[in-house]
Amino acid sequence: MKTTIQQSEDKYLITLEGEMDTAAAVEVEKQLQPLYNTNGQDVIIDCSKLEYIASSGLRILISILKGAKAGGSRVVLKDVNDDIKTVFKLTGFINIFDFE
Repeated sequence: MKTTIQQSEDKYLITLEGEMDTAAAVEVEKQLQPLYNTNGQDVIIDCSKLEYIASSGLRILISILKGAKAGGSRVVLKDVNDDIKTVFKLTGFINIFDFE
């Protein structure tokens, strides 16, 4: 699992690449934990190369979303493939995230 974080003046761009299974989620959480407090900056998460997400990965995204909303920021999931979008639908998370 590869995670890239880029920061500009008004947003963070996160790229997730590979499989965010339970084992990978531990390292991803360490890398993304600073995004739990975004200080008003929006978070754009590019999922175009994300192949799989486990429940532990969903928990990380929810934590980012909670922190962002508390600070007045948005979280947008971009280019989510159909398989992963199905996971969001099955868990009900499709209704709490913004998708592009």
